[in-house]
Order: sequence, then C-alpha cells, then structure tokens
Amino acid sequence: MPVNDNESTETRHIKIFDTTLRDGEQSPGASMNLNEKLEVAQMLVELGVDVIEAGFPIASPGDFEAVREIAQTVRGATICGLARCAEKDIDRAWEALKGAPQPRIHVFLATSAIHRQFKLKMTTDEIVERAIAGVTRAANVCDDVEFSPEDAARTEPDFLCRVVEAAITAGATTINIPDTVGYTTPTEFHARIKMLIDRVPNIDKAVISVHCHDDLGMAVANSLAGVQAGAGQVECTINGIGERAGNCSLEEVVMALRTRSDFYKVDTRINTQRLVPASRLVSSTTGMSVQRNKAIVGRNAFAHESGIHQDGMLKEPTTYEIIRPEDVGFAKTDLVLGKHSGRAALADRARQLGFQLTGEQLQAVFERFKDLADKKKEIYDGDITALIQQQISGNNQAEWSLVDYEVRNSRTSTPTVKLTLRRGDEEHSAEVNQGDGPIDAAFWAVEQITGMKVVCKDFQVHSATLGRDAQGETTLEIEYNGKTYRGIGVSTDTVEATILAMLNAVNRIAAETENASEA
Repeated sequence: MPVNDNESTETRHIKIFDTTLRDGEQSPGASMNLNEKLEVAQMLVELGVDVIEAGFPIASPGDFEAVREIAQTVRGATICGLARCAEKDIDRAWEALKGAPQPRIHVFLATSAIHRQFKLKMTTDEIVERAIAGVTRAANVCDDVEFSPEDAARTEPDFLCRVVEAAITAGATTINIPDTVGYTTPTEFHARIKMLIDRVPNIDKAVISVHCHDDLGMAVANSLAGVQAGAGQVECTINGIGERAGNCSLEEVVMALRTRSDFYKVDTRINTQRLVPASRLVSSTTGMSVQRNKAIVGRNAFAHESGIHQDGMLKEPTTYEIIRPEDVGFAKTDLVLGKHSGRAALADRARQLGFQLTGEQLQAVFERFKDLADKKKEIYDGDITALIQQQISGNNQAEWSLVDYEVRNSRTSTPTVKLTLRRGDEEHSAEVNQGDGPIDAAFWAVEQITGMKVVCKDFQVHSATLGRDAQGETTLEIEYNGKTYRGIGVSTDTVEATILAMLNAVNRIAAETENASEA
C-alpha cells in the first residue's frame, strides 16, 4: 500500500512526469517544431525526469512525428504518448512509441457527471466499459499503461473508485487523478487521494499520480497535498505552462519536496542545478517569458533590495534564503565570455545555460557571437541565450533570410523601409513608404516580398541583458489562414530584431505549408 500522511520515516521516491511537450505545448502560441521538441526532451533527460509525455500522436501528423522521433532517439526516461480510450488513438500512440526502450501509453476518459452528460453523453456503465476496453487494448501492446479519469476531482467518489478499480484490473499500472479544471483545494484533494488508497482494493497494484491545473493558483499546493496523502507521481511542466492558467510547476514542486524533505519524507531524481537552464530553454523555445518574481527560476527569486534583508544576507545567507541560488542553477556571475573566447568556451557556456548545440548550430551561433562581440564590450548570459534561442527556433533552416535593410524616419514624415531578402539563391527587394513607424513599415515590407498577408496578434520587445548596448529581443505572434505562429528575433537594433522575428514566423508558415503539401 502507498505510504500516506508522513506516517513512515522511510524516504519514498516520487516520480516526476513532465508534460511540457504535451499539455505545456497547448498554451496558446507555445507550439514547438520538431527540433525544438527534441532539444527540450534532451534537456528533460538531463534534468532527470522519470517520464516525458512527448505528445498526443493522433492529434496531428506533426505530433505523431515528434513523439516517434523522441521515442526513437531520446534515452534515459520513459517516453509517453497520450490517447483517448479509442482504438484508433491507442493504435496510433503505439505506432509512435514502439521504438522507445521504455514506452508508456497514457489513456484517458472523462468521468465527472458534467462531462458524462454534456460532452460524452454516456452512462456510468458505458464509461466503465469504455475505460476497460481502452486500458485492455493498450495493455495488450505495452506493459506500462497509465489511465486518467478526466475531471477526477469533480467525479462522484463512489463512481471514481469503481472506475479506478476497473482500470487497474484491466491492466493499468499508473492511475492518474487529474484536477482538470483547477477546481479543488489542498484539503479536498488530499482526502480524495486518501479515499482511493483506503477504498480501492487493488490500488496497491498501481502508482497513484496527480495532475493539477492552476486555475485558482493551487496546482502546486494540490500536488503536494496529493504526495502527502500517498501519491507516487506528480505530473507537471517546466515554468508551469499549459492550458489556461497552466499546470503544476515542475521547479516549484520539486524544490518544495527537496527543501521540506523533513516534512514530506520523499525525494526525486531531479538534478536541481539544471532547473534554471531548463526554464530558460522552455521560455526561449515557446516565447513565453518567465515573470521576474516567479518562484525558483524568476530573475528576482534571489534578489534582495530591503536594507534589513541585505544586512541579514551579508551576516548569514540562510536568514532570508531557504534555497541557495547555485542549487537551482543560477550562476554567481553573469559575465563569462568576450570577443577572444573560442568555440569550446561558447559550447560549454551554452550547455550550462541549458542548450545542447549540434556542430552546425554551434558554428552559426559562434559566427553571430563574434559579430556581437565586436559591437558590445561585455557579453552576458542573456546575450548568449538570445543568440541560441533564435538559432534553434528555426532560422538555421530558413526559407527567407535577411540580406540588408535601410530605414528613413522622422517625427513628421511617413517612414520608408528598403528591404532585401534572400530565398534560395535569389534576392528580392522592396521599398515601402507607409506605416505608423519604422517597425510597422518593416512589417509591410516583409509582407510585400514574401506575399504572406498576416495579422499581428502579439508583439513584445525586451532587453536580453542590461545596458545601452543590450540586444533587443523581439517576440511576436502572427495569424495566417486562421492559425497562430510565433517568431523570435534578436539584434542590438530593434528594427532588425523585428524583421528577423517576422521572418522566423514566416519560415514556420512556409515549412508547415511544405510539409502539408508533401503529406
């Protein structure tokens, strides 16, 4: 039976199930291409997660290919794929996963009254029958099967126990209890996990998992309550990204369990010094910035401005810090490289920041690093991160690339942009004399050359580091044919950064269009 309520003095191991690539990618605008998913998956292995939920194979050809590629190439963690309790879903998931040394099929079916009535239009008996059929089909091809009764936190207790028992009998080795809409509270969730442990007769045959959403800001607290009650796995995402308000934050729940190991009496196999690099990688690949005061990985997480706090920190750091910055991956110094640094130093620093660069990527980043070093006296981690994130976001396989541009603008005149882009071996130029400013004019110029009419849904520019010579990092979302695409651009010139971000997004559109035509 699972240990609950800290009754045992033995330390339990808690599995960390990361769903950044599946649930996290469902954040609006957070979609990743194949190379980015592989980069994140490799980082998750380095981080030490037990299970990587790589995607929902039947959702799209892109999702299927990503799960299959990760299953075939990534080693060091269980690779999981999501499927509804439907034959086609399960078969598609197994087709994608079968190349993994440690595959897991994760099947789910809604069980709450509101989902049964309005979404599925099924009776309780039909739900149980469908759940058994789904788990059985998955167990026939895969030894590791997880079952999730969707919206379990709002499912009637008696029916939840019935479904869970039936799923375990059918072959489920992990039972996940999702708070799908972030509705429950820590006290309620603790009681629900404990109820399953006390009432389901075969519960000892499966690991209990928890999957909590953050709609009321309690995803981490609810997950910790589940662990305290006896759960053996926590499902979470880097930076807490995910549907709506997001998921349980991996870095927060892991550091809570580690820092308060005296209370929870559990451990994980997470290499906590890779938490900040993992956070940075996911932030850069999704374009979703981490708020400055975010616990554990935010830029202000270990900043002290109060005089009283500073005085205490100088005398004894533990007066105001319960975690050492180095324990989660913050470097003591930010300034590390200059124009005389070589490829080896850049590759080593990139790894410390959370990136594994291929030889081709390293060469491209190194060339841009040298150019930047000629412009800036000091190169910071933020500068290096910005260069790398632009490279791995897709510009290394660019359909369109920037050759040159010229801007003329004044307070009283309409801006003019002369832009030259390269596509293959050909150069294309345009001169645009319209827009509300040079950035708007640059948008018009890119549209005119590429022939893609887009709608800008979000546009952000922020400094990658500090100082007057800092790089500007532009992140934008554009809509094309009803779909949203993200672009990232980096330069000491914000107009150039905008053009690069626009081209990054346009190249994503071009790549997706080409893949669709080949299919």
